[in-house]
Amino acid sequence: MMPVDGNEQPDKTRSTLLIVGERLFNSLLERFSAPQSVKRNRIILFFLTVTLLTLLLTPGQQFSRPVYKVGEIAASDIRATQDYLLEDRQLTEKKRLDAESAAPYVYDLNVAAPHEITQRFDKAVSSIAAARSAEKSSDRAGLRNSLNQILGIQLSDPEFAAIMRFRSDRVLVGEINRLTGLIFANKVVSDKRLFTSDLAHGIQMQDSRTCELLATLDRSFTAIDLSEAQKRVFEIHLNLTAETHDILLIKKIIAKSLLPNLTLNREATEERRRAAREAVAPILFQLKRGEMIVRSGERFTEDQVRRLGQIYAGRSVVARLAITAGTFCLVMILCYFPYRFARKNVRKFSPGNKDLMLLALVTLFHFTLLRIGLMFSTAMGGALPSVGAANFYYLLPFAFAPMLVRIILNSEVALVYCAVCAPLAGAMFDGSMQVVIFALMGGVVGAHGVRQCKDRGVIYSAGLKVSVVNVALALSFQILGDGFFSLQTVYCAFYALIGGIVNATLVTGIIPAVESLFQYSTDMKLLEYSNLNSPLLHNLMVRAPGTYHHSVLVGNLVEAAAEAIHANPLLAKVAAYYHDIGKVSKPLYFIENVRGGDNKHDKLSPSMSALILIAHVKEGVELAREYRLGSVIIDIIRQSHGSSLISFFYQKAKTQSSEPAAINEQDFRYPGPKPQTREAGLVLLADAVEAASRTLSDPTPARIQGLVQKIINNIFIDGQLDECELTLKNLHEIAKSFNRVLNGIYHHRIDYPEPAFKEKSSGGRKLLENSDSEPPAASPDVDTADKKSSGEGLKRLGSSR
Repeated sequence: MMPVDGNEQPDKTRSTLLIVGERLFNSLLERFSAPQSVKRNRIILFFLTVTLLTLLLTPGQQFSRPVYKVGEIAASDIRATQDYLLEDRQLTEKKRLDAESAAPYVYDLNVAAPHEITQRFDKAVSSIAAARSAEKSSDRAGLRNSLNQILGIQLSDPEFAAIMRFRSDRVLVGEINRLTGLIFANKVVSDKRLFTSDLAHGIQMQDSRTCELLATLDRSFTAIDLSEAQKRVFEIHLNLTAETHDILLIKKIIAKSLLPNLTLNREATEERRRAAREAVAPILFQLKRGEMIVRSGERFTEDQVRRLGQIYAGRSVVARLAITAGTFCLVMILCYFPYRFARKNVRKFSPGNKDLMLLALVTLFHFTLLRIGLMFSTAMGGALPSVGAANFYYLLPFAFAPMLVRIILNSEVALVYCAVCAPLAGAMFDGSMQVVIFALMGGVVGAHGVRQCKDRGVIYSAGLKVSVVNVALALSFQILGDGFFSLQTVYCAFYALIGGIVNATLVTGIIPAVESLFQYSTDMKLLEYSNLNSPLLHNLMVRAPGTYHHSVLVGNLVEAAAEAIHANPLLAKVAAYYHDIGKVSKPLYFIENVRGGDNKHDKLSPSMSALILIAHVKEGVELAREYRLGSVIIDIIRQSHGSSLISFFYQKAKTQSSEPAAINEQDFRYPGPKPQTREAGLVLLADAVEAASRTLSDPTPARIQGLVQKIINNIFIDGQLDECELTLKNLHEIAKSFNRVLNGIYHHRIDYPEPAFKEKSSGGRKLLENSDSEPPAASPDVDTADKKSSGEGLKRLGSSR
């Protein structure tokens, strides 16, 4: 490859980060496009994109519980995202406390209390009698301890002496039984004041042994406390034959032995309260989907904080995973089925591997921006409560990605992309139908506005169109919401107007990076490449002027033909300019650059000459890559000669060979591939037609038409157009446009009074294969100016003397 001048070197000052990114992306794209794993890689890309989109779309509340505090200002409106049936815990707790406090006290009634006291005295008297019969009364200390244990009291010395002096045991026990019966005829409690208080609340009396409910006591129920019962003991007369002093001591012993027969059962009371509490069902209230919980700018109340806490606390891990799985399924459906429909029904919807990777990355970047914008809107809504967080949504770049996709790819892909992204944006913004409409219309209008984007100004013009549609939609939403005549309408219209400019600014800033990273050639980039003073074309003009002139003429031909068949004229023209740049390394081996002198092919074998001609395609591809012309132009350079035959050297090889049949035709064909697009087919046709038109000695319209028809027919018969989308109707229109342009180039002029020069011989050059296929013959001598004409004394123009 021939070196170029230092000032013509490709830009080496690009950032290291961009270079590394390009290399990584190219490596990734090569692996992604590997023929043996294309389907698998597409599936991996699809699920990876869907997964990342799911993480972006799923609200953060599903993964972490937000914390709200009483008195804080709400940054945005918070609505119920679904129907909720929530417990009013405060009211429920109040009801339960009321039920608990209303539960009656439980008192145990010991109906056997008189009998128990009588039994203890009977046992004590029996012990005394047994001690007397055994003549162990001398062991008075042991007997006294035994009586203390039986009676459950501590006997004083007089009391012990008095009970020891009684002889009528049966009479004593009987009188004690009668006395206790009279005492316990009334219910005896330990604290009458406390009992009266409990009675006012409510008391249920149950049998202490069977826990059977005996009665529910009301305020009319009377009871005596233990001190009053003990006093009554001394008021009752005992029919005993003993001294008064001993009878009084016996009454003291009986009074000390008394115990309450109606006592509070704390455990049973707590159980009744627990049962009453649990019997109260939770108090529930319903929140409908979309119901406002708190408005932007309001302070959180205790009730609102409690409700929000219940909503988020009620979401279990399983519920959160279910919501995430649902979002994943939604994203997968919205991405897959529109894509399948478009592939089957939209003719121009056929994104390749690189296009799919671009769409995936742009989508993720787009929704990352929307997520950041949503967080920004929430924060601004809290800082500016009077504006409202929802109004800031109009600033977000909903139309950014569709505009970018339309510039890079085509309208069909952009339309399907809008249909996918709009509902996804609505899902991100809590299922807002307004956001869906806003994103869809903004994307469609923005993509339409950049359909013929040949300079940066078109992008901003499209942004203004988006602004107009945004403002119209914002005002419509305000009218539907009965808020048209308010200050919010001004905010909405202003932010919607600015939003279109935001979209245009983002697209303008991102386009160069996408062009560089993905090697796309947009119309704006093609316009830069079409500059004939670019380093590569300038070098071609200096080193191979014939090839340069040929390329410019081919560019004119394909531009007119592309307009005739509604292809891309700019792409076709730029590709034509660069389709032969590989000739710059060996310009003198191509006839259009030879202006007399030796024919370099005379010293080479036909096969070597063919290799040199074929090599210019590979060298052109390498130069295009070095100068970063983009994959589209590189592909057209590779396809510009298809697999056509270099017939001159093929026939020459057969003539020189002793065995013509042994000559392999494939050795004299370009490696291809054949043209894959209409623009590539146009370059191939125009290249051959322009080269052949130079051989016409008298280029009349009829001869030009016949030549064009013959060249196109030969290329068509050779099968070079089998893999592109050119139809027979297209070929007819192409031939007409070629005739029109060539007639303009080779139009007849009036004769000058005196010839500018005389030709030694007449006739055109012999037709060569695509102007690359045959070495030049000796150039005719055209240096015979008429020295006898006027101006004999002047120096000839362009001469050195």
